[in-house]
Amino acid sequence: MAITVEETPNPNARKFTTESLIFKGDGSVSVMPGQTSDFEIMNQLMSLEGVDNVFGFQNFITVNRLPDTDWDVLTPKVEGVLAEHGY
Repeated sequence: MAITVEETPNPNARKFTTESLIFKGDGSVSVMPGQTSDFEIMNQLMSLEGVDNVFGFQNFITVNRLPDTDWDVLTPKVEGVLAEHGY
């Protein structure tokens, strides 16, 4: 499956879009520091070094990094978590 990575207007956020649904329904999912989610994929993303928070809706997850984190290092880790979950 393909994952599309897009920059956003926020230099600390990137949008990772998949070809299939990650989250069913019309509700979004967000996880802030110190929180956990019912969705294991979100918890795994939050555990990556340099991730500040995550937001997901239907077929995408937006990852917000800490300002001193390098996207060249973090992006492959995020893609790896998505791949582990079959996306």
